[in-house]
Amino acid sequence: MNRVWRVVLVGWILSGSSVVAQSSILNEPDVQASAKAGLDALYDLQFEEAESHFQTITEQYSDHPIGPFLEALTLWWTILLDLTETAYDEAFYAAMGEVITRSDERLDMDESDFDAMFFKGIALGFRGRLRSNRRDWIRAAADGRRAMGYVLAVADADTTNHDFAMGRGLYQYYAALIPERYPFVRPITAFLPPGDRLGGLFELERTARDGYYMQTEAMYFLAQINYLYEKDFQACVRQISWLRDKYPGNSFFHTLEGRIYASWHQWQASDTVFTDILERYKTQQTGYTPAMAEQALYFLARSHITRGEASAALLHLLSLEALTARLDTDSYFKVAGRLYQGIAYDLIGDRGQAIARYREVLKMKRWGSSHTNARRYLEDPYPATGQRD
Repeated sequence: MNRVWRVVLVGWILSGSSVVAQSSILNEPDVQASAKAGLDALYDLQFEEAESHFQTITEQYSDHPIGPFLEALTLWWTILLDLTETAYDEAFYAAMGEVITRSDERLDMDESDFDAMFFKGIALGFRGRLRSNRRDWIRAAADGRRAMGYVLAVADADTTNHDFAMGRGLYQYYAALIPERYPFVRPITAFLPPGDRLGGLFELERTARDGYYMQTEAMYFLAQINYLYEKDFQACVRQISWLRDKYPGNSFFHTLEGRIYASWHQWQASDTVFTDILERYKTQQTGYTPAMAEQALYFLARSHITRGEASAALLHLLSLEALTARLDTDSYFKVAGRLYQGIAYDLIGDRGQAIARYREVLKMKRWGSSHTNARRYLEDPYPATGQRD
């Protein structure tokens, strides 16, 4: 259900009307140079360098909505690196609120102000993305509805701009995907203009190939789409390889690379990636948070399970349990790790410990099929027929 609502929110955020193109801060040579250098540093998690580049823009354009938006990007990435940590949420919301306030002030003077529409739309979109990650569906949906129109309006205003094509591409893709993939939400999306799945991918690939500001974002969205929906392994590998080669210090992209290999059961490749991630976490490399280590431990354990190496899997799973003990809530990997402990104990032949773990899972937060699988393995020890990973 979580993924469904995120898809719906993307549709709301990216539907729209039109606006006349005009001069924009995004076309200023000094802004282009500083912003591009800052973004490249940001994506490689070199936050201090990124902020120094962004500061040259915010100081020169002190009243413009671009200032608080750029200043919030390091907050955004700090949040992405460990979504179980909420300490930075309020500061991020405040920054997006300031972007919206400054944009509204410009729109009060000129309702077709190009920069105001662009930055208001993107601020609402980012705020909605975080609220959806926090399962704050009502306010996330409200942000999506308020953002409606801005991204497509900007894209329609300048059809030659490769960066703005990304917004249109995301809308076209998800507007086609939603009713096809999730028929029960069709009444919610019926008011949206029709989508075009292939057309959307074409626009995203255009931005990923030729975009200036948004090239990396487009490449990431393409990797995510091909991973989650298109199930195109070769495309995923191409896109994540581009991201990893360009930003070798980005732990978020590094972890996604491992998950892609694991999703296609390329366990040798995923083991190499996740072993490297775990080592970087142990040596406290920037960006390699406990959340990244959790994923590494979980997928390394799953790899051992597929080979019947239950004792080796259990060592990783017990380390995962110790790491997630810091959390007050039942995160996905905390619950999944407990489930796989039960599986490992079943493989070892310790049915009593396996039953205890499955019962613990049923007392924890439901994530996907966690409760269904726990009940199944309580009745029929893993590996039951057709249940082997």
